[in-house]
Amino acid sequence: MKEGWMNALKEEGAVRPRRTLAEEAADNLREFILLEKLEPGTAIPERELAEALGISRTPLREALRQLEREGLVEYPANRRPRVADPSLEELTQYISVLGALEGLAGETACAVASDKEIAEIVDLSHQMTVQSDVISQLDFFRLDMRFHGSIVEASHNEPLIETHRQYNARLWRARFLSSRQEDRRQNTLSQHVEITTALQNRDETATRRALRDHLKSTITNITRIHTQ
Repeated sequence: MKEGWMNALKEEGAVRPRRTLAEEAADNLREFILLEKLEPGTAIPERELAEALGISRTPLREALRQLEREGLVEYPANRRPRVADPSLEELTQYISVLGALEGLAGETACAVASDKEIAEIVDLSHQMTVQSDVISQLDFFRLDMRFHGSIVEASHNEPLIETHRQYNARLWRARFLSSRQEDRRQNTLSQHVEITTALQNRDETATRRALRDHLKSTITNITRIHTQ
């Protein structure tokens, strides 16, 4: 009986696992990097940063190791952490792989996703369109990542979901830089409509192609940024 109560509460969201200091620090650092409060190539002063976050250096170092696994932080020969600054070639290669992963996820979702899951993906696309001009660049990006993440999750393929999570984490900042180019935002929204239409029709070929083309646009946007 007690176990049944606990499961019900978890499903309702009343019981949530407590986040560790390291997890909270990683979230803060990830946002600092996205917003370029910590710029690419910048050395990360552990002592000052721990004081600013109100934590000891132990959870901060755990957070930095997490961001290292995500490719946002790196440790050069002197072992002092710094914000990663991947080359355009590296980013292009990772985005190409991510496009293949999302294309496969979309194709698979056409076959296995429930009508409810597809409706939720469509709703996220609609939210982005409606709120595009009134929300911050960061909130728009978060909606964008929820949109893409929901498509991958709708594939119900755990190896694919985990592989996508790893690659997407490495491209978090690059995708944010692409997303915040407001002169390209209408193109992004139009492509989302193309993706959702294909999903609703459960057209595997069209969904795969639309997602891969969408990620190619990210490469175009990142290339433009790097060559400015």
